[in-house]
Amino acid sequence: MESSELYHAKQQFILGAYSSLIDLTLPDPNSPDHNPILLYKARAHIASGSPKWVTELVPADTEDVSLKAVTALARYRQATEDADKDSALEELRDLCVEIEGEDGSTDERQKALVRVIAGTAFVWAGEIEEALETLGAGTSHENLEAVAITVQIYLSINRTDLATKEFNRAKRWAEDDLLLQLIESSIDLVKIGNDAYSNPNSFYNEQLGNPSLTSPHLLTARGVTRLLRGEIPAAKSDFEEALSQKPGDPETFAALTVASSLPGSKRGEGEQFWKYVSPRRIEVFPFVLTCGRLVI
Repeated sequence: MESSELYHAKQQFILGAYSSLIDLTLPDPNSPDHNPILLYKARAHIASGSPKWVTELVPADTEDVSLKAVTALARYRQATEDADKDSALEELRDLCVEIEGEDGSTDERQKALVRVIAGTAFVWAGEIEEALETLGAGTSHENLEAVAITVQIYLSINRTDLATKEFNRAKRWAEDDLLLQLIESSIDLVKIGNDAYSNPNSFYNEQLGNPSLTSPHLLTARGVTRLLRGEIPAAKSDFEEALSQKPGDPETFAALTVASSLPGSKRGEGEQFWKYVSPRRIEVFPFVLTCGRLVI
């Protein structure tokens, strides 16, 4: 049974409330919650674009394989040279091999996290098949975070059928978990049909109604849902609020650029955003350029 403190940290991470998670005070080092919450904080730093702080958080001499994995992920994320990226990936591969040969000294939670963290790195590296294999796609594992990433991979390559299979398999053993609801909402966003977006819309509204939660990620997700429902002014409002909380976020900026280019927006509004995305910023706003190809 998770403590309320650990559950809160987990909830913040799942819903993208990275800033408040980063500011969270760690429990006593002797507490069983210390390392699990430390992992969420470290991953929040990476997700927020500040992986350099992970080395300040995680002890260099740690024996916890999941902490070793998150440190390698941080090194990969901040590496500028291919050799450094490859070194980090090799360390993650070695950790995946190590946990398979463990004699029981590493618990299943740590092993599951190593697979999730390594799978994340492989996705970023474009090694999709390796990521899917590492995450256990199509197998009978009970690692819900691995399922969530696997579903996102399948959705990104337009394999909604395989994403749905992963979700349905997880429903057999997972409780009515917050992450399970998020997975379902992600799948529903790519479906087409009458009232296809009602479930994700309800989910994001419910989560954003929590006064203790501040998440620009959730605002962007609800904005995308509203955009798909044709609620353009409401969608733009969500994107603008998300950008006020996290200025320059590429995904939010991409969504706002697209929304501002649709019929019903002010004349020239979309063009102003497109001009902002000049060729010299191509590495900063890849999502905008991708969406631009779809709009154009």
